[in-house]
Amino acid sequence: MSIAQDSVFPCKQSLETNFPAASTSGNRLLNDLLTESTPSDSVESGSVIQTEPSSCAVNTDDLTPDEAAEIILSRQNDPLLALKYYLSAKEKLGCGQVIKALCILLHLFMQSGKLSAVKQLLSQTVTSSLGPQGSAFINCLIDSYKKFKFDLILFNFVLDRYVSVGRIREAVECFNIMVENGIFPGQSSRNCLLAALVRSDDIPQAEQLYSEMHVRGMEHDCDTLGVMIKACVKKGEPTEADKYFEEIKTWGVKLDDAKYNAVIQAICTAPDSRRACELLNEMKNLGLMPTGRTYTSVIGACLKQGNMLEALKLRDEMLKNGLPHNLMVETSLMKAYCIQGQLDSAFELIPNMIKCGLKLNYFAYSVLIEGCCKNGNVEKAYELYVLMKQKGISPNVYDINLLVNGFVRNKNWPQVYKLCSGAVDSAVADVFTYNNFIYVLCMDGKVREASDLWDTMVTKNVRPNVVSYNNLILGHCRLGCMEKAKNLLSEMFQKNITPNVITYTNMIDGYFRKGEIEQSLDMYSQMSDLKISPNGFTVNTLINGLCKAGQTFRASVMLRIFVSEGFVPVSMNYNCIIYGYLKQGDVHMALTTYRQMWKSGLSPNIVTYTILMDGFCRSNRIDLAMKMREEMESKGQSLDVTAYGVLIDGFSRKGNMEGALKLFNELREVGLSPTTANYSSLIWGFGNQNNMEEVIGLHKQMKKEGIPFDLAAYTTLIDASIKVDNLVFASEIYTEMLGKGIVPDIITYTVLINGLCSKRQLKNARRIFDEMCGRNICPDLLMYNILIAGYFREGNLEEASRLHDEMLDKGLKPNDTTYDSLVNARIEGKCEHRKTWLLADSFCSCCAILPALIFSVFLDLPLFSLSAYCCSWCWMTSLDQPNRSLTGGERMEGARVPSEVFFGFHDRSLTGYSGLCCRSQS
Repeated sequence: MSIAQDSVFPCKQSLETNFPAASTSGNRLLNDLLTESTPSDSVESGSVIQTEPSSCAVNTDDLTPDEAAEIILSRQNDPLLALKYYLSAKEKLGCGQVIKALCILLHLFMQSGKLSAVKQLLSQTVTSSLGPQGSAFINCLIDSYKKFKFDLILFNFVLDRYVSVGRIREAVECFNIMVENGIFPGQSSRNCLLAALVRSDDIPQAEQLYSEMHVRGMEHDCDTLGVMIKACVKKGEPTEADKYFEEIKTWGVKLDDAKYNAVIQAICTAPDSRRACELLNEMKNLGLMPTGRTYTSVIGACLKQGNMLEALKLRDEMLKNGLPHNLMVETSLMKAYCIQGQLDSAFELIPNMIKCGLKLNYFAYSVLIEGCCKNGNVEKAYELYVLMKQKGISPNVYDINLLVNGFVRNKNWPQVYKLCSGAVDSAVADVFTYNNFIYVLCMDGKVREASDLWDTMVTKNVRPNVVSYNNLILGHCRLGCMEKAKNLLSEMFQKNITPNVITYTNMIDGYFRKGEIEQSLDMYSQMSDLKISPNGFTVNTLINGLCKAGQTFRASVMLRIFVSEGFVPVSMNYNCIIYGYLKQGDVHMALTTYRQMWKSGLSPNIVTYTILMDGFCRSNRIDLAMKMREEMESKGQSLDVTAYGVLIDGFSRKGNMEGALKLFNELREVGLSPTTANYSSLIWGFGNQNNMEEVIGLHKQMKKEGIPFDLAAYTTLIDASIKVDNLVFASEIYTEMLGKGIVPDIITYTVLINGLCSKRQLKNARRIFDEMCGRNICPDLLMYNILIAGYFREGNLEEASRLHDEMLDKGLKPNDTTYDSLVNARIEGKCEHRKTWLLADSFCSCCAILPALIFSVFLDLPLFSLSAYCCSWCWMTSLDQPNRSLTGGERMEGARVPSEVFFGFHDRSLTGYSGLCCRSQS
């Protein structure tokens, strides 16, 4: 291209005025060039660049990008002047229009050895938001290279600058364009680009770039391997690092100890302890020294894969090679011992650690606490927790939750409260801590406190999850507060927390506990509508609930439906149904279910046989119970202590104490230890036969063997003692029971009061009654009947009437036994006619049949003629009291007196109750 010299190149005097002011970055670059000591600017005579005298300036007005490039090219002998012109042209034309000029300027700087200026110019270009796209820039630079053949190091500079400013995608584009044009960046630049891709987590692009280098024959070095090892670890496939390691070895690259350490540590994260040990040995054979971190990694890999012996060997080798004791290694060994259940071995490491100057840190304490909790030694874990705090090391919420879970399993509620309260007060509690605390409170019946804790959790911005709701719902269900439980379920939907199978199973169980069968089944229907599949616990809750409600046949039908839908029944399901039929006295259906269980492929377990034997015994079919025992033993199953207890109790109830003792002795012979319940059954049996000698002997034997007495055992002893008029012994037993902190319940008090009343010690009976009320134990109807009968026998009709009124005030309705007391009193001649009349007037409004009974006694009529006088009695009383309603009398017309009224209180009141006193724990 020919350019007129006088029109383009004005004289030197106008040079400064024709250049506009350079930008700040341009001025900085100019200053650097002015102060830089540079080699000669002379150009070889053979240069292809045509120059013009440097004594002239250039006018930049109305120049095209190509003309600007030509002018820059013409200033190769004066790079400073060329730079000034480039800056002026860039200011005038814009950065994107002077790419060609920039490439020529970079060539001039490279030619004059001004590498610092090259790097600065590249940095300004690459970082500028108005700068050229990477692909356009590199293509233009390649064109300049093909024309002028400048040093290829310029391409390394370009690639490095794009990487350094984070323009990784454009750096990759530049790399690909270079390679397509036969220009291979240097090893350092390639590694720099690979490392940038790995840092930005673009592992696939890094692997692709590595493969491209390999295909193009570009060499790799140790740094390349290091980058690819990091890529494998980040990718989560550390074993691939071994592939790169072996590949680079085949190329003859001499690997140093750093790369061996890196690849071994990567392989250990897999973990692959076998390969790690192979490389470790290879490394040592080459005379390379593994670092302490490498030993730590290999030891950790061995421990994770259960190779304790190799880990200990490497630990000793590490110390032998002069490497110091490592707290991480010792902590890893402690953790491995804990996992294997060898807590003693874990603690034996501590003295040696202290001797070597190592101090236990948070991780070491946490490992030991977790190990103790998971191995059932939560008390030791708590000691470590306290020691940890004393050392100034703060436990985190994970450690607290471990301890809480451990104490929950041990039912150590005080410690649970203490830990959870501390975590809540110190604001470290998370949702898991709150869930545990709420669960414990609910299981302890403290649902109100659990609700308060819930409010605290919400206040502290800890969001309740489905487990939180399930725990609180469980608490309300156990207390029978189903409305509150239902409200929580509705709240879950409002807050987009999806209930799960546990939520609905708790609700179903709660309604069953309240006897609301249809609501339970409605809840199951709702669960099915939400496509929530029932689990085994749900199925068993439904079956068990129906059986306990006396709907065993319905439970059986429901189980068949579940099975038809793919549910696989277990022994527990059939056991519930068998128990339900036996409870209803339907031995035939119980045996039918037992046979169905066999047909379904399920073998009855010890629980099944025990339920059947217990049911047969309670149905007075000891013969069937013994046959079931024979069948059980023929199937290779042996009786456990509970099964023996059922049979012992059955024989004792039947009065066959010889058979009961034989089973009791057999229990010992097979190596089982008798329980409190076994002794209680024998004591009740002998007591029922008034054999106090055997009762006292069994009592002494229990003490001798250290078998603890529970409330049921003490109650049975007291009942047996009173029956044989041994009130002194009964009193001693009662005092002993109280001395051990065992609080009597309603059954114990009933036994005492009934016994004392039957022995005509009404004063002592009343004292016991008042003591019971003082313990906030509400008397039941049976208790009132006993005392009313006692006062009638003593002729104290006023107190009997007062107790009757008290009974009514507490919502208890008199039954036939209450009325029998009056009849017996008349028969025994204890009541005067006048008092009987007054009592009749008091009772009339409560039950229509009672006035007829009183009227019969008053007129000294036989009981069998009561029904003839019912209406007459109401009519007579209505004459005395004109305003009295005749409704009761009208209802009694044609009524029949229950057969129970023909029997006195002593004949039937506690005959069935005595069995209740001996509450078998089987």
